[in-house]
Amino acid sequence: MNQEMTNELKERILFEAQGLKLPCKQAFAIASEVGCPISEVGKACNETGIKIVSCQLGCF
Repeated sequence: MNQEMTNELKERILFEAQGLKLPCKQAFAIASEVGCPISEVGKACNETGIKIVSCQLGCF
């Protein structure tokens, strides 16, 4: 993933996050809309201090 796409992803995550939390369902939607793997969304969340909540897989 190039730097421009990574920056776009982080901006989108920060916009969608509510109080430094992002629902898992929304993380999957962002990955689909941006066209990146869900793992990249998780990595970007970690880098921006956003916590994924309400995990659909029971991981968080």
